[in-house]
Parts: sequence; structure tokens; C-alpha cells
Amino acid sequence: MKRTRSQVSPTMSPGANNEGFDAHVNGHTNGIDGNVENAVIVGAGPAGLMLGANLARYGIKSRIVDDRDDKTSTGRADGLQPKTIETFKQLRLADPLLQKGVKIYDICFWSSSTTKPLHRTRREVHYPSDLDVKDPFILLVHQGMVEDIFIEDMKERGIEVTRSSPFQRYVATQDPQAPIEAICQDNKTGSSRSFKTKYLVGCDGAHSNVRRSIAGAQMIGESSNSKWGVLDGVIETDFPDLWSKVVIHSETEGTVLCIPRERNMTRLYIELDRNLQDSVPTEATQDFVMNQARKILAPFSVEWTSVEWFSVYKVGQRVASTFSAENDRVFITGDAGHTHSPKAAQGMNTSMHDTFNLGWKLNLAIRGLATPDLLSTYQHERRKIAQDLINFDFEHAAAFADGDSKALADNFATNVGFISGVGVKYGANVLNYPEKLPRGVLRAGELMAPAQVTRYIDANPVDVQLDIPMLGQFRVYFFVPDVHTAKTFLDSVCCYVSSTNSVLGRATAAAAKSHAQLNLPPVESDNFIQPGRYTATSHLFTFATVTGMQKSSVEIADLPPLLQKSRWTFYMDDLKDQKTGKSCTEKWLGPVAADEIAIVNIRPDGYVGSVGRFNGNGDGADASEWLDAYYGGFLRA
Repeated sequence: MKRTRSQVSPTMSPGANNEGFDAHVNGHTNGIDGNVENAVIVGAGPAGLMLGANLARYGIKSRIVDDRDDKTSTGRADGLQPKTIETFKQLRLADPLLQKGVKIYDICFWSSSTTKPLHRTRREVHYPSDLDVKDPFILLVHQGMVEDIFIEDMKERGIEVTRSSPFQRYVATQDPQAPIEAICQDNKTGSSRSFKTKYLVGCDGAHSNVRRSIAGAQMIGESSNSKWGVLDGVIETDFPDLWSKVVIHSETEGTVLCIPRERNMTRLYIELDRNLQDSVPTEATQDFVMNQARKILAPFSVEWTSVEWFSVYKVGQRVASTFSAENDRVFITGDAGHTHSPKAAQGMNTSMHDTFNLGWKLNLAIRGLATPDLLSTYQHERRKIAQDLINFDFEHAAAFADGDSKALADNFATNVGFISGVGVKYGANVLNYPEKLPRGVLRAGELMAPAQVTRYIDANPVDVQLDIPMLGQFRVYFFVPDVHTAKTFLDSVCCYVSSTNSVLGRATAAAAKSHAQLNLPPVESDNFIQPGRYTATSHLFTFATVTGMQKSSVEIADLPPLLQKSRWTFYMDDLKDQKTGKSCTEKWLGPVAADEIAIVNIRPDGYVGSVGRFNGNGDGADASEWLDAYYGGFLRA
């Protein structure tokens, strides 16, 4: 079931040697489009579609090419972690997946030996209560369902995948302003076609031709001799834990991972004999793998009433030597940059978060709003996460194969934050300014923690980390104990950041000009999201106010004009966290004095950028200077 991709021609490589290569490829007229694409995305799996859909939501049209004739219909990746569920909620795309998927809350361990029959050794809560997540479960949906969500979202915005078009190579010159030429094969006509583009992103899997086209790029790590069969189907069995996630180990026969799936199916990952040769052994037929599963699960009976998907794969942990090239104009993401075992349900999640990280940065770069420092953070942040992933996966896969339930549970507990996605942390860089003396749970380079507040305008209790949709904007939260006593401070800061004297004001003006020139038309789904509520003051920044005041003692009219226009993001901090009993302010920031104002900058991907604390009785000049210093580090203003 593995896809094969066109090999890169050994006679062609990117760089100066190919500068004369223009209108003819392999003897065919390549049909170069006259226009330059904003981005060419190679690969229409979850990573590529996440990128294409996000760019479209930001108003940027891209071209997505894929070697397949159609979308994924069965099998492949299948698990969404809590952070990914949160991301889909922020994109307002989660509901169909939550309705159709299977939620896993626990994990069971079974084992047998030469002296003991198969028996349950332990049962664990999958995500313990001390993990601070809104959705403490894995959502099981097959990859095609995820792809469908993005495909329909893009289709509404006038973007469709260019299929049957395997990517072959790219051509780039030394001029960083010159477009890159992405060359694809058109399987329908047999000719080659080339697209000029500002940016090229390889989301084309472990055998990525984009990666192979990057001079010097290579996969670093080892590919183990561990081979696994995987089956999706409807099972008839007397095994009692079929609807939990289960690790089943037989001392004599091997290991099975059992995962419930949508539509009454179950996925089994079945360990194969390591003595079998080749990556996909000829002996490893579907019947062979089924019989192996029956041996491991004995004495329980296992029969399939239907099989939807079957494949065999080889485990390996490797990371690409680079995630970017050509002065940050060519990127690789997902399996093109990192490969690992699928048993911790990380592949699809990590791949989509690669492009989720890259998407908003490309949006700003395409619009001319970003300094070069911004795009360089993609490699800095995501290659580290890929390395962290394979380090974890090496231990996790080894414990899994050994059937050591204690080692597996201990490894999972140690890495539960990383596995869930909510514990993924980015290091200090131009986007992430660590606070010198942090008091609450917020940290630069980490996600917003879940917290509830009451939205002023309609009295709705909302999750503050989810309430503002992902529109490619930075969020600037003002935490104000008392709006009245802080009037001078708020008036001064808001007046400054609204003016072209400030980085935020100049960037807002540039963004408005860009959106007037480069923006996709509104779509029907926007009627429900109402993006205008969040772009009332800027296409680049959403301003929000959180106050500890009672609603009866404050009016929207008491706010400065900038925050009055942001009325849908005016919140009462009058609800307590169920786990900690703390308000949003207390949880996020710790103690905030009555005469203090805190400002929190949140990146467009939901990560904390910086936290500042200021004297609310002052004129706000220090806060204005602080905001300019932060945003001036990566915005071209």
C-alpha cells in the first residue's frame, strides 16, 4: 500500500547550473503559467491540506499538487491528539470529526508467557487529570476524513487540488527575489508542467522529491528491522477490551496494538517476525498477518467480517538535516522531514502542526509584512520538535515491541504532555520572549492554558483559548483589574498603537493595503464565524480586554475607541477553573495587583509570544515601547 514517487533526475539539480532551464523539460513544452503562484504545496495529505486551507482562510490562494488520482479513502493515519482537536476547534472545523470519530479515554495492557495465559496486567487512564487539556482523549478518525474537512473548506474558497501531477524537481537561481520553478509530471498528458512560485513547500511524504531536490538534504537516523502489519476492519471476537486502546504482548508470538475505529471497525498493528527480509516481505500477506494476530490473541477468537485496509511497514526514526532551503523559500514538512513509528499517534498530528506553524508565517511573508527573521523560526521551532519526537518514539517503540507494560506506561507518563501536543514547547527566539519572573502558567513559546471567562457582549461563558477564531492574527490581551482606574494608561497605549507612530499601527496600515490587493472573497461559512468581529480594528491584530470588574459596573463605552471596536473580545473574568479553582487571570498570570496591568501577546498559532506587566497608574509609555520592541523584531513596518 505504499505510494511510489517519481525519482529526481540525476542530471538536474537546483541552483545556478539550471538557470538556463526554462520552457522545455524532458523534450516536452512545460506550459509555464504566466502568473507567479504565492505558494506551491506538494502533497495533498493532512499536512499539505492544512497549509492550503489555512492560507486560504488568511486570504492567500496557493496551488496544491499531488501525485494521486484521488483523495485518501481508507487507512493511513488515524488518531487526533488533544492539541490537534483544539486546533480544529479554533479553525471551527472540529464538529464533523467529533460527531463521527471514536473517543479513547483509557489504555489496557495484556500479556501472556509460556507459563501464564493471556491476561490483563493493568488499565490506565490515557490522559491523567493533571494534564491541563480541554479534551482528554484521542479522537480516532481515518486520514481521509481529515482530508475531506480541508478539501471541502478549500473548495468553498475556490481552491482545488491539482491531481495526477507528481512533483519532479525545482529550479532556483541565486536571486532571492526571483521565483522558484516547480516542475511536475502531468500523468494525464504525459508531459511536464512548471509553476513559478514565491514559495515551495514539500508535504510529499517520507520519499519526498522536494527533499531530494534540496542540495545536501538527507535523512539522519536509523531504520530498524522492526516490521509491522496493519489491518482496518470489522472484527468478531470474545476479547473483552476491544473498545479500549490495548497493548497485547505474547512472549512467544509477538505484540499487537488494538485501536477502536469509526464505523465499528478496529485497527490492529501486528508485529511481524524480524527475520523476515525486505521492508515489505513477500510472506507478509493479509492472511499471514491475520494468523499472526490470532496467535498473539489466543485463546480469544478473532475473525474479520470485513477488511477495509491492509498494509505492511518498517519502523525507523529519522529527521532531515534541514527543513528549509534557498534562503527560506523552500520548506519540507511532515514525513518529508521526520519519520517514526505510528504507535503513539504522532505522525498526522505533528505533520499538521508543522504546516500550522508555517502557514501564518508564509501569509505574512507573502504579504510583505514579515522580516526574514520570521520565516527562519520555522526550522528553529519545528526541527527541534521533530528531533524530540524521534527521541521519544525510539524508546516508546522499543518498549512496545518488548511488551514491557510498565516501561511503556512509564514512558507514556513521562512524555504525556508531548504526546498530547499541549506540552510542545518552542525555545526563545524573535517570536518567543521569556518573561524574567513568570508568576502564572503562561510561558513564552508554550500554548495558552485552558481557562473560562464570560464574554461581555452576550454574557456567554467561553473558553478564552478557543473563542477567537484562527484568522492569521496576533492577539493582544489587556488584563485590567479596573477599567476606570486604568483609563489614562489604556487611552494612551491604545491611541499609540492605533497610530502610524507605532510598529503595530504601521503594520496594520500595511496589512490593510495588502488585504485590499490580495484577498479571497468571503464565503458562506463566514456568516457563522463572522470574521469582521475580529478584524474591526486590524487585519493583523485582535485586541482583547479581560477585567475582574462586575459587568454591572462597566460599559463598553468606558473603553478606549480601539477596545470599543473590539467589543466581541471584551471579557469578564468571573469564572473559576474546575481543576484549580482559579480565575483566568490568576491561572495565566498569577497575582496581578489592583494597580497593575498585564499584556499578553499570542501568536497566530496560539502560542504565547511574550508577557509584560506595567503600572496601571502610569501613562503607558513603557508598555507602548515594549509592544514596539516585540513586534518590531519580525514585522516589516
